[in-house]
Amino acid sequence: MTFMNKMLNKDYWKGRYESENTGWDIGYVSPALKQFVDGLDDKAMKILIPGAGNGYEVEYLWKKGFKNVYAADYAEVPLQNLKKRLTDFPKSQLISSNFFEINRSFDLVLEQTFFCALDPDLRQDYVSKMHDLLNPNGLLAGLLFNFPLTESGPPFGGSLGEYKNLFEPLFHLHKLETSYNSIEARQGKELFFIFEKKNI
Repeated sequence: MTFMNKMLNKDYWKGRYESENTGWDIGYVSPALKQFVDGLDDKAMKILIPGAGNGYEVEYLWKKGFKNVYAADYAEVPLQNLKKRLTDFPKSQLISSNFFEINRSFDLVLEQTFFCALDPDLRQDYVSKMHDLLNPNGLLAGLLFNFPLTESGPPFGGSLGEYKNLFEPLFHLHKLETSYNSIEARQGKELFFIFEKKNI
């Protein structure tokens, strides 16, 4: 299967936002991630949301008192939109760069429609990079799509079995199950997961 990694560059994502062709943007924090965040106690933890888009999860965390949260996106437009909504959000915590070039460490990374937007040929690189970005015993949590992988996308699909094979070498898979509180359009098509970095 051949994918289109050369097309999924910074200009591609900039164009999607400028043309408002952003079907993944639901306009508010994902219910599954909202529930997960509501269960977090440590407000000092350092959190990254890659492919943050307009940053509704970032906004929710910030307003809940998580001041050590970082939004990363290849496109600058959505990060600017987030800054307009959260005028007190530090510019130093807005990362406009290629995910694979981020050189920081975090206690938690939240996944929300980022993995599925990457060229599937980069999935092994994604897993390795997530492992590198996380502090010892750090968590990677969020949602992954559960529908057949085809050449059409993004979003690109995947399956529970594929995810197990990808992540198990570097992560303890604490949870990987059908998300019961997905938005209506994605019911039955998402898996909620919590993975913990293996200290290898």
